Amino acid sequence: MNTRLVLGTASLVFLLLSAGCLGAIMGPQDVSNDRLNEPPAAEYTWDSDRDAHIAVVENATFSAVYDLNSTEVQLFRRDGLGGRNAIRVSALQYQYDNGTVINATQLKARGGTIKQTREAVTVTLPEETSAAPGKLAFTSTSTPKRFSLPTFVKGSYEVVLPPDRRIDFFLFGQVRPNYTDRSVDDQSRTHIVWDDIQTDSMLVQFYLQRDLTIFGGIAAGLVLVALGGLFYYKRQIEALEEQRRDLGLNVDIEQDDGDDPPPGMR
Repeated sequence: MNTRLVLGTASLVFLLLSAGCLGAIMGPQDVSNDRLNEPPAAEYTWDSDRDAHIAVVENATFSAVYDLNSTEVQLFRRDGLGGRNAIRVSALQYQYDNGTVINATQLKARGGTIKQTREAVTVTLPEETSAAPGKLAFTSTSTPKRFSLPTFVKGSYEVVLPPDRRIDFFLFGQVRPNYTDRSVDDQSRTHIVWDDIQTDSMLVQFYLQRDLTIFGGIAAGLVLVALGGLFYYKRQIEALEEQRRDLGLNVDIEQDDGDDPPPGMR
């Protein structure tokens, strides 16, 4: 009986861990300083005049800098059912209004906190920043050829794609909401700019330029196969009609007056 009780308790704990319920019961947890102090995926663009500057990196990660308007921000991503899931946050840094940059350890030492639940990572700035919240930067994971995230701050945005990525072809490229401007720099990186985003989320779906060449080759191959199939089908029909004529089966009934012998008996 005791063995069954132990096994049942262990199974319940496992299920709670799998569903994330145990984390909710235990409350917010501190995020590891080792992860928070990792080097960023790309150098942070502190001098951007946008409210948010996001650089998407080739290995499905991105680095983001947000100009905050409050001393607390929740970092999360929505799932397909509208729920919230905490995103993986690393390389977190903070820039004071005077330009001084500190890492996560220093942020905590000055009274800030970085807590994680199943639903979000909550960053609270030190009280000394209440008059001028400054800028928050972090690195997180993305989806290959697709960047989608809630708009943690409203206002102007700039998203920079990796080299040779484009958004023009409607089958592979998509941007929501509609952007204000788009340009390509001398390193073949696409810059997408929004003057003012007030929506709750944003989406940039992009592709490699070589994808169009591959797609064009596949499409051309399918067209050739289709044409070859039509030609083969047409030849089969013609051969069948010729065979019917040879057997005398290709007779127009309306022109048959009944005087001639049956086909093949002439």
